[in-house]
Amino acid sequence: MVDCLGWRGIVGIVMPSTNTSVQPECEALRPRGVTNQIARISIPERKITSEDAFAEHVEAMRSGIGPAVDQVMTCAPNHLIMGVALEAFWGGVAKAEELRLSLEERAGVGVSMGSESLLAALACFKVKRIAVLTPHQPRGDKVVSDYLEEAGHTVVRLKGLKCPTPRMIAHTTEAEVREAYRELDGDDVDAIVQVGTNLAGMAVSAEAERWLGKPVLSMNALTYWNALRRMGIEDKFHGYGRLLEEF
Repeated sequence: MVDCLGWRGIVGIVMPSTNTSVQPECEALRPRGVTNQIARISIPERKITSEDAFAEHVEAMRSGIGPAVDQVMTCAPNHLIMGVALEAFWGGVAKAEELRLSLEERAGVGVSMGSESLLAALACFKVKRIAVLTPHQPRGDKVVSDYLEEAGHTVVRLKGLKCPTPRMIAHTTEAEVREAYRELDGDDVDAIVQVGTNLAGMAVSAEAERWLGKPVLSMNALTYWNALRRMGIEDKFHGYGRLLEEF
């Protein structure tokens, strides 16, 4: 017997309670016969512009991941997405791998995280020189940059939007993302990467690939791609970027 609506698979998605972008972007990519099931990490909406506030924000997310995993696993998903991008980069490559393995042990299923999914996506395009767009404050930018540099990529340029609160990340407009991509682009960049799961960049990224002529990878799209492929689902999607169309 299989789930009536999720007869090909169920994807569990863990994300912050303030996040309004992961769920709709992943739902847009959901193939027939797959369902997405959501668990939210309860965090307050607050300013994260100071070091102390940022540290408290990170700790609230970190301590809430496990209980959210336990909650969503009660509906028996076949695979799990950890939709907290910054925590997936924290501490470098080895710490990210350690986190993924610990989550897989807790959940009993495979786990896709933004950091390792991004490395897999970049490997598909065989690119090393990248530019990065984040919604973060400088401390978060350094976490992302350090991870990517350790993983063997050259971060040519990075732009942090310095969004003042977790929820306001989702208020970033398509025009602002488009302008940031133009600012980040150059002949010295082989691909552009957008991180931050509450930054709704999937549609603009797919559009930007056409006028920039290079891969533009959006966090929620590449993580959902990784989850589907690890579940053995090879469906190709058009209109959401080359990664989902070609690999």
